[in-house]
Amino acid sequence: MADDKVYRVLVINPGSTSTKVGLFDGSEPVFTENVQHDAAKLKTYRTISDQMPYRRDQILEVLGRHDVVLKTVDAFVGRGGGLLPVEGGVYEVGPVLLDHALRGANGVAHPAQLGSQLAHEFALFSRPGGAPCFVVNPPDTDELCDDARMTGIRGVYRNVHLHALNLKETAIRHAASQGRRYEDSDYIVCHIGGGISISAHQHGRMVDGYDIVGGEGPMTPTRCGAVPVIEAFKYLEEHGINSTRRLCQREGGFVDLLGTSDAREVSERAAAGDEAAARAWSAMEYQIVKYVASMAGVLHGHVDAILLGGGMVHNQELVDYIREGCEWIAPVYAYPGEFELEAMAAGAVRVLTGQEEAKEYTGVPVFSGFACFE
Repeated sequence: MADDKVYRVLVINPGSTSTKVGLFDGSEPVFTENVQHDAAKLKTYRTISDQMPYRRDQILEVLGRHDVVLKTVDAFVGRGGGLLPVEGGVYEVGPVLLDHALRGANGVAHPAQLGSQLAHEFALFSRPGGAPCFVVNPPDTDELCDDARMTGIRGVYRNVHLHALNLKETAIRHAASQGRRYEDSDYIVCHIGGGISISAHQHGRMVDGYDIVGGEGPMTPTRCGAVPVIEAFKYLEEHGINSTRRLCQREGGFVDLLGTSDAREVSERAAAGDEAAARAWSAMEYQIVKYVASMAGVLHGHVDAILLGGGMVHNQELVDYIREGCEWIAPVYAYPGEFELEAMAAGAVRVLTGQEEAKEYTGVPVFSGFACFE
């Protein structure tokens, strides 16, 4: 049964050269801060997990400045990078989860691996035996329907890498604003920032979306997006596999076309008459609309709303373009920025108040193939 206590939660979300930290009393932030790290020093570490003590000590300094007493914190939440595919939800941080985060079991080296490790370290510091420690809707959240998993190659299946935490939190918040439950709603939800995630949510499950790390979906400021396979082969033959992989993950899109990942700069250059910037910006907008519409088909047209989140949603021209292209499907709502820290705190509170049961991370992926094709 839910209780009325206001729980204090510390959340930790590591990025490439900084770590976002937030302390929440229930849904109310006590403080949030972006802890900056020395990029040159980070490069001296052999693996991402080796950065953990350095980041931990810098975060402790910030907590000290804010007079945070760890023993007063009821739960700790870290970003859940490095894990194998799981269904959405709140997961307790245990030995298997920590081992997978430490070594990056999913094969994607990303600072999010440090989230659970740092949260667990602080939870152990806080009191004998440690405080409750969780991850919420980790990056490898996979709730794809079976048809979405298939490709035309035997033994090759679609994976999903999306901004699951922010996508689900945006949907949960919108549903609440409409007096609905996320579990009773059907949405197309987008995160539009340095990376762009477009996903279909059907009655509380993210049943389809694009593998943005694997090269699917629209062009973004840092990723090339979907490219015809034969053209990718041609590029691979000329430039090699490492260069091709970087285009998919961090050096494609605006970076390759225009030499910058700053979407605001590209938008301003386009508005000022820069032909290349205008062409790249227009193509990105076009592709976003194209992929949003594809998710309407996945939901058979039963779409309660199209929800836009992420940093680029501060750009009203972009929102207007998407609204013009997609509002025939369903009403379009803009939620600029992201709710990742809030989402992590909210997940912990749902467990602490008995509204949701924490899950165990077993290390077994939610999907390992169809027996009929093995």
